[in-house]
Formats: sequence, C-alpha cells, structure tokens
Amino acid sequence: MNHQQTVANTSRRAFLKTSTAATGGLIMGVSLPLLGAGAAQAAGTVHTPNAWVHIADDNRITLMVARSEMGQGVYTSMSMLIAEELNVGLKQVQVVAAPPAAVYVNALLGAQITGGSTSVRDGWDKLRVAGAQVRQMLLQAAANQWSVDVASLKADQGMVTGPSGRKASYGQLAEAAAKLPVPDKPALKDPKDFVLVGKRTKRIDTPAKVNGTAEFGIDVKLPGMVYASLAQCPVIGGKVVSLDAAKAKSMPGVIDVVQIPDGVAVVAASWWQAKKARDTLTIQWDEGAGAQLSSEGMINSTRAAAASAKPIEIAKPQGDVAAALKGAAKVVEAEYVQPLQAHVPLEPMNFTAHVNGDTILLVGPTQFQQGAQGAVAAALGVKPEAITLKTTYLGGGFGRRLELDFIVQAAQISKAVNKPVKLVWTREDDFTHDFYRPVAVNQLKAGLDASGKPVAMHFKVASQSVTQRAFGLPANTLDPFMAEASVPGYNIPNTQHDLVIHDAGLRVGYWRAVSHNMNAFANESFIDELALAAGQDPYRYRLSLLEGKPRFANVLKLAAEKAGWGQPLAKGRARGIALMEGYDTYMAQVAEVSLNDAGEVHVHRVTVAVDPGHMVNPDTVEAQIQSSIVFGMGAALKHQITLEAGRVQQTNYNTFQPVRMFEAPKVDIVLVQSQEKPGGIGEPATAVVGPAIANAVAALTGKRIRRLPITAEALKQA
Repeated sequence: MNHQQTVANTSRRAFLKTSTAATGGLIMGVSLPLLGAGAAQAAGTVHTPNAWVHIADDNRITLMVARSEMGQGVYTSMSMLIAEELNVGLKQVQVVAAPPAAVYVNALLGAQITGGSTSVRDGWDKLRVAGAQVRQMLLQAAANQWSVDVASLKADQGMVTGPSGRKASYGQLAEAAAKLPVPDKPALKDPKDFVLVGKRTKRIDTPAKVNGTAEFGIDVKLPGMVYASLAQCPVIGGKVVSLDAAKAKSMPGVIDVVQIPDGVAVVAASWWQAKKARDTLTIQWDEGAGAQLSSEGMINSTRAAAASAKPIEIAKPQGDVAAALKGAAKVVEAEYVQPLQAHVPLEPMNFTAHVNGDTILLVGPTQFQQGAQGAVAAALGVKPEAITLKTTYLGGGFGRRLELDFIVQAAQISKAVNKPVKLVWTREDDFTHDFYRPVAVNQLKAGLDASGKPVAMHFKVASQSVTQRAFGLPANTLDPFMAEASVPGYNIPNTQHDLVIHDAGLRVGYWRAVSHNMNAFANESFIDELALAAGQDPYRYRLSLLEGKPRFANVLKLAAEKAGWGQPLAKGRARGIALMEGYDTYMAQVAEVSLNDAGEVHVHRVTVAVDPGHMVNPDTVEAQIQSSIVFGMGAALKHQITLEAGRVQQTNYNTFQPVRMFEAPKVDIVLVQSQEKPGGIGEPATAVVGPAIANAVAALTGKRIRRLPITAEALKQA
C-alpha cells in the first residue's frame, strides 16, 4: 500500500542517518533486507543497545524485542530466533522492549507495529540473520586475536572456544567484533540442527507475571506522579459546550480540572479521588452527528450500499459468472451479517506521560510505537526525537492498542498540569469509547450443476475501511484488510469477488483476525449451505473441491478424522466443520455442540488441525489457538455492540458477557509438522470457530443463523 511504502522509505532514511552516529566498541549492528545492504553498521558503546543484540563486557546478553508482548508469547519466540543463531540458551539472555526506531519496522506492515499475526513471519529471516551476523563477527574477532582459522572455532553458550583450549566469552570479544565489517550473508543454521526453534519452550515472561514483578501500564509509577480520570462525551465525537467544575475542584486530593480536545480530565493525588471528582462534573455536550446513529441503521445503510455502490474488485474474475449462473441446475443465495464488536482487553486503556519542557516521557502499553511517538509529537508541537517511549507489558490488545487516543490524552493532560500523569480509563470508558470492529454484510450467490458441484460463485462484502480512517487509504481503493479470506481455496470454475467500502458513521478499528472473521463466516457458512442443497456431506463436499490444494485438504482430513466425523454422537449433539487459510496458516476446525435447557448453544469440543509452516514454539502455537477459539466463541455466541441515539448500550461485562470457564470447550489440536515458511497463529482460529459453530448449530437444529451472535433468541426467531 502507498502509506506503508511511505512509512518504510521514511524508516530507511531515518535509520541511515542515526545508525552511523554512534561510536565505540561493543554493539553488533545488522544489515537487514528492509534497510538495504550495508545500512546498519557495527557501532555503539558497551552500554548502548544496538538493533537487536547487546553484549556487555561482563557477558550479559540483552535481546531487543521489537514487538509488544500482550500475552501472545512474542518475547519468547523472538528471543528464540536470535538465541538459536547465537548458540545461547534463553536463560543466558534478558529481554528489553525496543524503543521506537526505524530498524524495528515490521516489514509486513510498514511500521513498528505488533499485529496481523506478523511477528514470527516478519522476524523469521530478519532475526536469525541478526543472530548469525553477531555469531560470525565474534568468531572472526577470536580468530584475529588468536591468529587461527575461523573454521577451527566454535561459539556456544556465550563462549568462543578454539585450539589448545583457548576460550573467551562473547563479552570479552564483543568490542573487537563490533569493529569488523558486518557480513551481508552469514551462514544460517540448518533447521535440522536447531536446539531451540521448533521445541516446546516455557515462556520467559511467566515468572515475572507470577511473582508480580512484570510491569504493565497500569503498574507504572514515576516520581511525583499524579492520576487522571477523563470524562468523554457519551456520543463518540461529541465536544464540550460548557463545564461546571466547582464541586470537583473542592474535593479531597484534586489538583486540577483541565479540558482537552477529547473531554474533561480531573487530576488528583490518587486515581479514585480523580474518578470520584469526575463524577461531580456538570458538562453540557454537543453530541454532533453521531447522536443520530443506531446499530440497526448502520447495518441497513451497509446493506443499501452493497446494493447501490460501485464495487471494487477483490480479485480478477475467473470465467463468466453470469452465464454459469444462468445455466446452473440450482441457484443458492444467502446474506450474512456481523455486528459491531468491542475489543475490551482485560487491562483498560491507560498511559503515563511526563511532559517536562521540551522533553516528553511516555510509558505504557502500545502496539504501535512509532505511531504513539508521532501522534504525541503532532499534538504537542514537538519533534518526535524529543519523545522517549517505553513499552510495558500489555494486558491484552486485540488491535485496540494500535490506537493512539489514550496516549495523546495522557500527554495533553500532563502538559496542562506540568506533572507526570497516569491516565486510567474505567471499564465503562473502554466499552463506550472503543474503535469498534465494523458492521459487515456479505452477500453470496452460487450456481450448482446437476451433481451439486458449484459452477459459479459471486461473493460481495460491504463494510467500513479501518485503513481509510487510520492511515488515509484513498477512496475507491482496495483495502486488503477488508478482503482477507474472501477468496477461499475451493476449485470453482467461475468466480467474482467484490468489495463495497461504506462509512457507516462510527469510528472503527482493527479487531483480532480483522476481515477474516466476516469473510470466513460467510464463505464457510455458505459452502455448508451448498452441500445441503446438493444433498451431500459437508466434509466430503469440501474435500471434493480441493483437488490440487494439498495443505487445505490435509488439515481438513486431519480435523475430520480427529473429531470422529461421521461417527455417532450423543443424543442432542451435532458437528460442524470449517476451513480457512489466513496469515499463511492453513486451519480446519470441527465444533461439537448441543443446546442447553435455556436454548443456548453449548460448545463441548473443538477439534483443530493446523499447518502454520515452520513453528518456533509449538507450546505457544497451541496456547494461541486455544485463546483464539475462546475469543471467537464470544463473538459467535454472545457479543455485539449496539447503539441507540449514538450511545453504546453495552457498558461492562454484565451486558457483554465473556465466555466463562465452564463454557469453554475441550480443544483438541493437531499440529502439522512443516518446513514451509512460518505462518501467523495469533488470529486465524478466531475466524474459523464462528462458522464451525454455525454449521454445527444448523446440523443440530435445521436452522441456519446468518446473523451473529447465535443466541437463544435468534434460534427461537429463526
């Protein structure tokens, strides 16, 4: 995309300027494909981190991890990639969250972003090359000092050893190594020789989270810090007309009441004092155009846009869909609707800022380091280099912490009171001022031949573009983050895939698995409907359409076999199956469901077969699948955000109930051992579980629910 290319080019230029500024001995620079050959130089001092590897003279090894840790295990997987090539164990290294810097740009997203299940995919070559470069430089430094052939040396467990019992620690060699040329193409380890990568590995952040030393944003404390609670318009986008803060200012602990563009903040010695005083504010709001919004109206306007707006091609049409539909033995049509969804991570939005004259310190949980630095610089009128950003652990993200609103708010409040400020949102703030997953309307039409096989399919999705809002994607331009999983892997001779971008009026954001959710739900529900129309078994029907698609067919077969597809089930239960490729990962799921006495869907078991390519940590792969399934179940069975007069009606977990432990299914996972390039694993299972459940419910009840969530009320009305 154009905006991504611009960010990447800017990053290259910035890094070229800064990478040559450091001088001295220790730091191991790396030459990365993103930056161009020779862009990074070995530079720095013994106490200044480089791009990825910092080796202190006492042999302490620090790995700079450029992706945010929000429970997905990225500190461990990224460390494993570098440690593998350095030939050190994870216990020999410590991890530091990388600051904003061009070298840390995620090449798949064009910015320093954690999202899109890209961490391992982006780091697979980049970090192994970085580790191999450092290893090769250390070996060469030792060879030079000892006047021996570098081939006679070995680097292992933080030591270089050579002939006649010679040995030196990495720390002893690092300064000399840093003065050597950075090798462009270091020899990478053969996967068969991997010691860490591909092995089940305990997460390195678990001990700190268990003993309480892990610092999340909400734990941050700075000297002299005060707290802020922010009142925002109940309708997103509204502005303050008038304010009476007299009572709030008189309350215990209150330091100040300040107005910023997004609302009115009460600053106090403790957060509870700030919140109690905020509750006494008398604010008149101009609610703006958003006060006219309703969730049902947003769905209706999206449906109308699908019917009237000129579509954008998602993929080049294949064959002649119109002619094939006209000649089909049977035509099947269906519409699928998905509502707004909220992110609501367990840790509510918070950030700590200290605006101190011309310098700014930002500390907290973010998925977008460069964006945070840039947004605050723009809001406060300072240069980005005046801002120091430190990333803490994230208490969940799911895409919400790609947004920058709460970070800018904290900085604006700090500037107003001239003190370090921690801004903490309430849970209700989180629910009612999110950047929501957009409404989606998918319309599908297919023609079947006399044998029931599809000869044509027309796919259309209408929704809102997050990328237009967040990154200025030009109008009438394909947003790839709306088209994910829109083209399934099935062999259908005549196909057309269209996208309609419609602004439904509410701010929207990237939500775990993004458009895979809406498109996989539509495609996999529809293929089940085609199997029913053809009078065929849904699993066998899918398999018949996958000739020449071995990775698709393999995970489909494995999931069906593991789940016991076709074997009898207990009375009142049924199975449903779904298949998808997303983030270069191939996945099939089988859901086994029943209805409880209240008519609600209960998911007993989800069987997953996944081919994610080369795995770094299989233990994390399984954990991500398990968490994604529970996350996706919430959207499939319970969750939706509704608006009335522009106001979000779900304000806490009592009206947006998460999947509880007793509701969580047994999850059986089959991991395909593969030497293919790594795929992403943090998100795809979220998108596949919805249609698997919907298909199981249809098999159980004979009722096809095409609008999520699948509630007891929806089943009654179907």
